[in-house]
Parts: sequence; structure tokens; C-alpha cells
Amino acid sequence: MEEAREAVADACRRLAREGLVHATAGNVSARADELVVVTPTGAVLAELRPELTSVVDMEGNVVEGELAPTSELFLHLGIYERFDAGAVVHTHSPVATALSCVIDELPPVHYQMLAFGGGVRVAPYATFGSRELADNVHAALDGRSAALMQNHGAVCFAGDCAAATELARLLEWACEVYWRARTIGRPRVLSEQELAGVVDALRERGYGRTSAR
Repeated sequence: MEEAREAVADACRRLAREGLVHATAGNVSARADELVVVTPTGAVLAELRPELTSVVDMEGNVVEGELAPTSELFLHLGIYERFDAGAVVHTHSPVATALSCVIDELPPVHYQMLAFGGGVRVAPYATFGSRELADNVHAALDGRSAALMQNHGAVCFAGDCAAATELARLLEWACEVYWRARTIGRPRVLSEQELAGVVDALRERGYGRTSAR
């Protein structure tokens, strides 16, 4: 449990350093068996210490910690119930949030978006902290590891906090690539066939791993 609390706090501080969360806007969680470590509501993420995190069960009951958990708790718990997730990162990163105000889906304009499963859907708007918002996001995440949240922000999940943080960084990068391309012209979108070719090449060449010559 202490390791999970450290991981959540470390992820919050890194996300703040990289400008993906600001002040108290955003939240992070990590699953530890049948418990979830989550950021507390109102916490300044750049300063979060492990002992300030909240620990809840899968029903949302606080079992450890003196601070109330994030208002987006059910967004996090629903992801753990529905998907093979070990950690969840919700950000208000600027480019992703800006795009969430104007598009319905971030199309696959770069092959690295395969890390999300393809194009990234935009979950319809609902009030923050509501069950409706959580349900909308869970639907947008079907078959994906990331979603944008209309006029709100973004969410990613992965096996651990470090991997979920990397996905959040990648998503902000992909959003910026799309935004810059849109300022020049109509972005070309990779087809299913082109993405399948990337998957085959990754498998054959072991891309992303060092190897001997």
C-alpha cells in the first residue's frame, strides 16, 4: 500500500511539473488488490505527499486517510471495474482540453496513437463528479486506453502510474500534433490498413526495444 501511495504522489508531482495538471485540477489513482489509492479532493497536486492520499475500497468507502477522496472517484472506480487497469490519470492538460471543446474524436494522425487503441473518442459533457460523467467516459473508453472529456479534460489508464502518466503525456502530444496540422490544412488520417501495417512492423522488428546489430 505504501508503494501505491508513493506512486500516486510521484505521478501527481510529475504531471504538475510537465504542465498537464494545474493546482487542484486533475486526479490520479492506483489499484492495490481490492483497494484503490486516490488523490484527495482539493489537493494541490504539485505538492502532494503520499500520506495525504486516500485509500478506498471498490465501493468507494474510505478505509485509510484523513482527507476525502477526489470528486471523480466513481470515474476511477468504474474504470477498474470495467477494464484491466492498474492506474488512472485524469488531467486538464491545455491542448487536450482545448480540443475536447471542438471535436468529437481525435483521429489517428500518427501511428503512436496505437498506444490508445486508435482514435480517441470525446465523452459527452456532464457535470464533474457525476455518475453521468463517469458513465460517459467509461463508454468512450471501450476498446481504448484514453478518452477526452468534452469541455473538461482527458483520462488515461494503464498497468501502473508511470505507464498511465506516459500515456497522458503522449495524448497531449498527439493533441498538439493534430491541432498544429489543423492550423495548416486538413490532417490526413491513418487508415485501418495503415495502422495494421504498423502493428505488423512492430511485431516483426521489435520496435521500442534495444537489440544487437
